[in-house]
Amino acid sequence: MKTEYIIVNTNGNNDIVDITKNLESIINEAKLKDAILFLNVIGSTAALTTMEYESGLEKDLKQAIDKLIPFKKDYAHNATWSDDNGHAHLRSSFIKTNFFVSVSGGKLDLGTWQQVVLIDFDTRPRERKIVVKIVI
Repeated sequence: MKTEYIIVNTNGNNDIVDITKNLESIINEAKLKDAILFLNVIGSTAALTTMEYESGLEKDLKQAIDKLIPFKKDYAHNATWSDDNGHAHLRSSFIKTNFFVSVSGGKLDLGTWQQVVLIDFDTRPRERKIVVKIVI
């Protein structure tokens, strides 16, 4: 097993960042043919998933997340910590902080319009660290 890292600066507030090219670079540099990449974003207010990374769907996903788990709500977490990011923790829990993606023939096993993205739900800009475990 080998470990790599991806560092991403985000704007928070549902910022969606495409990390597919970062993963492709890791694959190319490690000369991977067949492997599994296990990704884990460090922190409890961000998540990893896949989507078609285009402006319309990016907007749709942000609106859907805001409807499902709104920002301005009376969350117990906010009262406990005198904080304003209870929604960010809930969003991260629902989408998850980790993700597997396989590699076959030196390429990510993704659909034509499918990209791997990080979503930062916190209320401020952050530097996010994604751990990439390579299993061959």
